[in-house]
Amino acid sequence: MIDEIKQDAEERMDKSVESLKDDLAKVRTGRANASILDPVTVEYYGSQVPLYQVANLNVPDARTIVVKPFERDLMPKIEKAIRNADLGLNPNASSDVVRVPMPELTEERRKEMVKHVRQIGEGARVAIRNVRRDANQDLKQLEKDGDFSEDDVRRAEKEVQEFTDRYIAEVDAILDAKEADLMEV
Repeated sequence: MIDEIKQDAEERMDKSVESLKDDLAKVRTGRANASILDPVTVEYYGSQVPLYQVANLNVPDARTIVVKPFERDLMPKIEKAIRNADLGLNPNASSDVVRVPMPELTEERRKEMVKHVRQIGEGARVAIRNVRRDANQDLKQLEKDGDFSEDDVRRAEKEVQEFTDRYIAEVDAILDAKEADLMEV
């Protein structure tokens, strides 16, 4: 039972870190990254579908994303969807592709983005700490029910704390790398 609680806590902490990585991938650094367009949806036969389901996304250089729709008649809809997605991007349609140039980030905008990244990181830290709290409550309940000794529960709580410290350190490393990437000119 204690092992199940520890394993569940570790899995949930790992999911928090993976969620952080996904969230940070969407933060624009000035370099082209196709995941920036993940939140963009396009109307396709009456329903909204993600952009990547109706077009190929390529990054030919560090400053441009190229969107090649599977159907030519989607070009104006894709261009409009990217423009309306509030990503600060201005797509240009050419003969068979939509080019999305990545604008340079100003120093002020970079600092704003670093603040935003820190907020996302703090959310991940809070999620990890909440997992620790839940695991510790479950362990205390086992002790209270008389299923396990106080020593067993303390040992398990110590291991959960070690998981917490390890995952918080991983979050900090990911955030440091992203901040350095954002501040790079």
